[in-house]
Amino acid sequence: MAPKTPAFSSRIGFILAAAGSAVGVGNIWGFPTQAASNGGGAFLLVYLVMIAILAYPMLVAELTIGRMRQRNSVEALRSLSTRPFWRKFGALSGIVGLIALSLILSFYAIVSGWLLSYMLAAVAELAGLLALAEWLVAFTLERNLVMMALFMLVTIHVIRSGVTDGIERWSRRLMPVLFMLLIAMVIYILTLPGATDGLRMYLQPDFSQVTNPDLIISAMGQAFFSLSIGVCSMMTYGAYLSRDENLPRTAGWVAMLDTSVAFLAGLLILPAMFAAQKLGVIIYNDAGVLLSADTLVFTVLPAMFDSMGSAGLWVAFAFFTLMVIAAITSSISMLEAPVNALREELGQPRSRMAWLVGIAISAISTVIIYNFAALFGAVITLTTVYIQPLLALVFGLLLTWILRQHLLLKALQDGAPDMERTLFWKIWPWYVKFICPILILLVIWRG
Repeated sequence: MAPKTPAFSSRIGFILAAAGSAVGVGNIWGFPTQAASNGGGAFLLVYLVMIAILAYPMLVAELTIGRMRQRNSVEALRSLSTRPFWRKFGALSGIVGLIALSLILSFYAIVSGWLLSYMLAAVAELAGLLALAEWLVAFTLERNLVMMALFMLVTIHVIRSGVTDGIERWSRRLMPVLFMLLIAMVIYILTLPGATDGLRMYLQPDFSQVTNPDLIISAMGQAFFSLSIGVCSMMTYGAYLSRDENLPRTAGWVAMLDTSVAFLAGLLILPAMFAAQKLGVIIYNDAGVLLSADTLVFTVLPAMFDSMGSAGLWVAFAFFTLMVIAAITSSISMLEAPVNALREELGQPRSRMAWLVGIAISAISTVIIYNFAALFGAVITLTTVYIQPLLALVFGLLLTWILRQHLLLKALQDGAPDMERTLFWKIWPWYVKFICPILILLVIWRG
């Protein structure tokens, strides 16, 4: 008999955990960087549209698949049909999703290790340990390996503790702290000279940019990456959700919290960039291209913190603590999905599978670190720009085309008995079945 699937103890526990999965480095670093590189307000506008017309419908689909069977993603996708071909195809899709998720965590752990380094560097400098602080901020092979491993150890520790005592417990603690830190940082940054220039760029869209194919595909990739769509993590969390919960409404809360954090992060990072420029830090070249776009939070912002004197160390510590919290809430969902799949499929203890998968992903991270120039950007592009949207498309089509319509309705009626009479039911299945595939393929093709 397969091990019993765990569950969240409450609605707020699920919402905070699922929002924590969605809220990560992609929101607080990736989204503002993409906005700064793609016209500010224009990117924000297209991103919000992509959340509404693509990411949210697909989020409901993944949560539905997970909760229907309340098993791991491979089994959940396999059970959508009784036909042998579709059962094998569903299982294969789940396996590909878990592999993609593991690849995402492999580069995510490297970036999160950098964030952890900068947080600890601020502490070391405050303590007068200048040599240690310099080592922590230097881009060296040793630093990258050590901090990646340390971050993965923290993630493994949370996953070993289980869903209620690990994921839910830490999400309840970390998510409120993340929001408080983020709001406090936004308020502080907006008081700095030059911040209003960044605010203006962020909130006043250049409508001539909104049809730019590169901007559109970047916004779609960011929306899917931000909400953890297409890689089984939300499907796994859906399996832990009570059947008494209204899925569309709960998914709406998750999407709203995630988008709120992304929006607040833009209010923080873009004004901070222009505040840094006011202090003499160069952020754009003569052609108007953002400098150091991929390493914005490790170059422009530290330069701004340094220019603020002793207070800058405390601001730097608060900022990178915020980033580390966001990173951890996402990494635990990324590790949980493959760990739970192996735990159920192989009948092995959670702790053993957490160590096995965690070490395997750390090994992939190590290979990327040793071949950084060739692999880091390639893995990011492959997984977030192409695999995530395509797998989300596959999951949505399996749910709406392969699963019988009355079974889909029954799954949604758990927690919403009047679902059949709602506008959501009249639109959503057909929208996921016909419109979403066209939009996703069109955006990928144009990109």
